[in-house]
Amino acid sequence: MSSTFVSSSNPWFGAALLNWYPRHRRDLPWRHTRDPYAIWLSEVILQQTRVKQGLPYYLDFITTYPTVHDLAAAPQDEVLRHWQGLGYYSRARNMHHTAQQVVQEYSGRFPGTYAELLKLRGVGQYTAAAIASFAYDEQVAVLDGNVYRVLAACLA
Repeated sequence: MSSTFVSSSNPWFGAALLNWYPRHRRDLPWRHTRDPYAIWLSEVILQQTRVKQGLPYYLDFITTYPTVHDLAAAPQDEVLRHWQGLGYYSRARNMHHTAQQVVQEYSGRFPGTYAELLKLRGVGQYTAAAIASFAYDEQVAVLDGNVYRVLAACLA
C-alpha cells in the first residue's frame, strides 16, 4: 500500500482503528484513570516488559504506593524489592528519583504538558506523550514499537 493509505485524504485507516479498538482492547486498570501518576507508573513498569508480566507489579506498586508522595517517601531498597523480578533496575531507581523530583520540584503534581514532562528523569518521548495525551488530552502522538509494527503491516 502507498503512503496515501494513512493520509488525511483517506480517512478509512483512522476509522478502521477506531472501530477495531473498542472490540479488541484489553481491560487494564491504567486505562480507567486520568491520574498522571498511575499512567506514568504503568508506562515505566511496561518498558521492556509484557503486560501479562507487568500487571501484577503495577497492582502491587499502586497498592503499596498509591500516590507519588508515597513512592517518593519510600526507601529505595524497599522500592527495589517490589521491583524484583522485572529486571532493568535502573528503571526502578529512575522511577524513585522521579517521584522525589515531582514531589520536590512540582509540589507532588506531575507537569501538565509534554514539554514539561520531558524534564523528568527517565521520562522520554514515548512516556511523556502517553502521560500528556491520556491524562491531559494534549494532542501528541504516542509512538512505540507496537505502533510501528501495525503501520508496517498496513503499509507493506
